[in-house]
Amino acid sequence: MPKLKTRRSAAKRFQATGSGKISRRRQNLRHILTKKNAKRKTRLGQSALVDQTNAKAVRRLLPYL
Repeated sequence: MPKLKTRRSAAKRFQATGSGKISRRRQNLRHILTKKNAKRKTRLGQSALVDQTNAKAVRRLLPYL
């Protein structure tokens, strides 16, 4: 069976945790930051886990994750 290609755009956005779950960055921290309070920006800077409903689709994009 041939090797599978990894979707490079997905590889730059997702990574696996130690337990095998998929982590991601949060959105809304690129621009228009003046109207967002410090607590919100701190929370947006932290990583989050991909929801179970989307995890299967992400694993399909990243066969060797």
